[in-house]
Amino acid sequence: MDDRHHDVLLKALQTALNHGAEMRLYGSGKLQGLFPSRSSASASAATAAVRDGLLEITRTDIKGKASIEWVRITPKGVEFLHGNTTPLGVLRDLRRELTAARDGAPVFLNALQQEWQETTRRLHDQVQQAVYRLDALADRVEEALRRADILGQPLPNGVAKSVAWGQIVLDYLDQRYEAGAPENCPLSELYSAVRRQVDGLTLLDFQDGIRRLHDHRVVQLRPFPESADCLPEPEHAIVDGATVLYFAAKAPSH
Repeated sequence: MDDRHHDVLLKALQTALNHGAEMRLYGSGKLQGLFPSRSSASASAATAAVRDGLLEITRTDIKGKASIEWVRITPKGVEFLHGNTTPLGVLRDLRRELTAARDGAPVFLNALQQEWQETTRRLHDQVQQAVYRLDALADRVEEALRRADILGQPLPNGVAKSVAWGQIVLDYLDQRYEAGAPENCPLSELYSAVRRQVDGLTLLDFQDGIRRLHDHRVVQLRPFPESADCLPEPEHAIVDGATVLYFAAKAPSH
């Protein structure tokens, strides 16, 4: 996928994440869609997004000979967006480039020494200075990564033993927040993200674990707004007395 298609894809994923609910895959007239048309870069990017599991088709409406596909972003799409748009992802790309440049410097020096002895001595000093600067910059990048490493906050030992996949929950909540999503994450989305990494996790086991994380004040369970018309995917909600808990967010201390 070239840069133009890549930019179209990132813009569509960001729109899907901000919207929060399902959207039309393609726009039509005044009706908004994630991709403006079925031609050129839009169609290529849309096909790649569905094919690679960044977007999932939730339903298809048939109107005459036309079919209208509705989609929403997947946890894989959130992770893709996070890795391509956040400062943490950019820093990691820069670190890879710095490593490649550092490894290539000696090869460059050896080639120069074989052909131009005098010129090589001068260039050697210049390249060595550049390497020192790259090393210094690499150290700064490593320090920035340590400070910005939102995925590296470990769970307390007791919590980690109680909920083995608790760290996955924190990592995903951090990733979607850094990617620009609202703080409240629907439990259905969070369950889907955790289940991608934990084989055989049942909904009941997930709800029990989330309750324990809430009791340990690692995450906060938040209710569905009473003013909303209907509760989507109600089977994922947790009923606590008269309260219907539907969203999860990181607790302030985490």
